[in-house]
Amino acid sequence: MTCEILVLYYSRHGAVKQMAQLLARGVEQVSGATARLRTVPGIAPVTRTAEPPVPDAGAPYVDLEDLAACQGLALGSPTRFGNMAAPLKAFLDSTSELWLKGALAGKPATVFTSTSTMHGGQETTLISMMLPLLHHGMVIVGVPYTEPELTLTSTGGTPYGTSHTAGTASDVPLSEHEKKLCIAQGRRLAQIALKLA
Repeated sequence: MTCEILVLYYSRHGAVKQMAQLLARGVEQVSGATARLRTVPGIAPVTRTAEPPVPDAGAPYVDLEDLAACQGLALGSPTRFGNMAAPLKAFLDSTSELWLKGALAGKPATVFTSTSTMHGGQETTLISMMLPLLHHGMVIVGVPYTEPELTLTSTGGTPYGTSHTAGTASDVPLSEHEKKLCIAQGRRLAQIALKLA
């Protein structure tokens, strides 16, 4: 049996996308697990189209079937005033039919984020992403302090999920600690998903 982990993210300047790719790499390190990278389209006022129906490059847009079919979920977003970004929230708001069926109940999920500044709302953003997942009955998977980088990092990283501090110009690359934490987080999610499947 193959255990498919959905790595779903929204990225504005590329840091969350890179984190998603690293989490997917961690998933793929676990025998029997595969990663499926998906993103969400941007949103805009009704008077204009936000995104083409199919992205020009990168991960395809997610649909409800991607979510229903996965055995685990990694969810990533940049912070927006201490909360997840609206495009990701809009997609989660569309998942009521899965909630009514209990389609995600008992599946493991983890979250990750990137902010401009060290105190830009990393932990509240991670928690904001957990709330709808808890309503779906998902099992939240954090990053344990057994990962040494969690205590060594001076950039990003929390037990709630991996984080990154991108700088006010969004030009600070992921630190080695952040990269290792992303990979470890993906690996842990896949290991737990296999145990629960």
